[in-house]
Amino acid sequence: MAAAQASVIPDPQKGRIVEGMAFWTLAVIAAFCVGLSKGGAPAFGSLAVPILSLVISPVTAVGLLLPVFIFSDIFGLWAYRKYFDFGLLKVATVGIFIGTGIGWATAHIVPEDLVRVMIGLIGLVFSLNFIMRATADGPAQQPSFASGVFWTTVAGFTSFVSHAGAPPLQVWMMPQKLPKMVFAGTATFAFAIMNVLKIWPYYTLGQLQAENLQVTMILFIPAFIAVFVGYALIRVLPTRVFYTVVIWMLLAVSIKLIWDGIAALI
Repeated sequence: MAAAQASVIPDPQKGRIVEGMAFWTLAVIAAFCVGLSKGGAPAFGSLAVPILSLVISPVTAVGLLLPVFIFSDIFGLWAYRKYFDFGLLKVATVGIFIGTGIGWATAHIVPEDLVRVMIGLIGLVFSLNFIMRATADGPAQQPSFASGVFWTTVAGFTSFVSHAGAPPLQVWMMPQKLPKMVFAGTATFAFAIMNVLKIWPYYTLGQLQAENLQVTMILFIPAFIAVFVGYALIRVLPTRVFYTVVIWMLLAVSIKLIWDGIAALI
C-alpha cells in the first residue's frame, strides 16, 4: 500500500487521484516516446499524450509531459548541434510564435478532441498522398515563405494543445528532401523553440503543477535514454529507410489521433 501511495499525481479534471502500475507503465512509455522524438523521430512525440491520456486526463498529461519534453530538448539540441537548417528555422520561428499565441488565446474555447481529429486528418491525407505518389523518389520541393509560416503556425498551435506538432511540421519539411540528419536536427530545434514558448502560458493556465515534479523527474530517466537510442538509429538508417519510417509513423500517429478524438467526441 505504501508503494501505491508513493505513485500518485493529482488529476484536477477528473477530480481524483491516479495511481498504480498502469499509470507508471504508460508514463514510462510516453516519456520514452518523447525521448525518441528528440533523438530525431518527431512523430513519436505525438504519441506521448494519447498514450498517457489512457490513464489521466489529456490536460494533466500535457502539463506533466512538458518538463520531460524540455529536459529531452537539452540533449537533442546537443546531439544535433551541427545538423540543422538555419534558414528553415527562421521561417519556422515566425509560425511557431503565431501558433503558440493562437493556442494560448483559444485554450478555453477550442475542444481538444476536435483539434486531435484535425491534426490526424492533416497527417493522414499528407502521408497517404506521399505513399501513393511515391514522392520519396521525386525531386525536392521548395515551399514558399507563406506556406512555411502557415504549416509551422499550425504546428505551433497543435503542439501547444497536445504536443502533437509533428504532423503539420512534417507536411512542410518532408517535400524538401533534406538530408536525414538535417531533417531530424531542424525538427529538434523547432520543437525546442515550441516547448520553451509554452512554459509561461502553461503556468498561467494552471497546467504546470508543483505536485507533479517528483513524477516528472522520474520520467526524465527513460526520456534521456531514448534520446540517444533515437539518435543512434537515425545515424545508421539509410536515407530511404529513414523517410519510409517517418512517413509510416506519421500515418500511424494520424490514425491514432483521429480515433482518439472521434471516440472522445462521441
